[in-house]
Amino acid sequence: MRRRLWNKKKGMICAILWIFFALGTVMVLYVNDGYDALPIVETAFQSDDTVTVEQIEGAVVFMPKEAKEGFIFYPGGKVAHEAYALLMNAYAKEGIACILLEMPLDLAVFDMNAADEYRDMYSEIEDWYVGGHSLGGAMAASYLEKHVEEYKGLILCASYSTIDFSDTDLKVVSMYGSNDEVLNIKKYEECRTNLPDDFAELIIEGGNHAFFGTYGLQEGDGTATIENSSQIAIAVEFTIKNIRE
Repeated sequence: MRRRLWNKKKGMICAILWIFFALGTVMVLYVNDGYDALPIVETAFQSDDTVTVEQIEGAVVFMPKEAKEGFIFYPGGKVAHEAYALLMNAYAKEGIACILLEMPLDLAVFDMNAADEYRDMYSEIEDWYVGGHSLGGAMAASYLEKHVEEYKGLILCASYSTIDFSDTDLKVVSMYGSNDEVLNIKKYEECRTNLPDDFAELIIEGGNHAFFGTYGLQEGDGTATIENSSQIAIAVEFTIKNIRE
């Protein structure tokens, strides 16, 4: 009797271990299937006369000499946060202090409230924006739902908000590339009504999904007909124009 019970327990233990092993294997394969930053981003991590770059716990800060606004950025799903350094540096050169969040397993769903602690660290900045790329943008919008009074607006790069902000005074900027084949356009169109009537939208001609970051080609994406640097520059220029008008 005892032997049968032991054999039964042993079988259950083995089954549980196999389940954990299988889940662990799937997670490792999933995470390893992500996108790393291209080597060119290393230049954006170097401080210069206009922007100071600092690694702090959970984020990288791109601080201009005179910050006019602050922008907390949520990276896209399965994309290394470093891949957005060129975008963040470009914003910083225009006077926007950028906080590039680092996400667990490169997935913003695991730390949607990551923006919480950073605004208070830079209390001299009055106007704050939150946003992100793809899944990161959606998570930023979800975070913003309970923090509307603390932020000036939302910046979406190839993303959309499932949260209704249509009756708010938020400044919302939404951008995506004309050759983007990753963004769910049907869902994007459905969610347009969640944004204020005066939200600013730009379809970047020749741009794609991946070129808001710098991590190369993304599976399923369309081919960009403009340079990666051009898409970043266009996105920054459009954002600046609409948050400062």
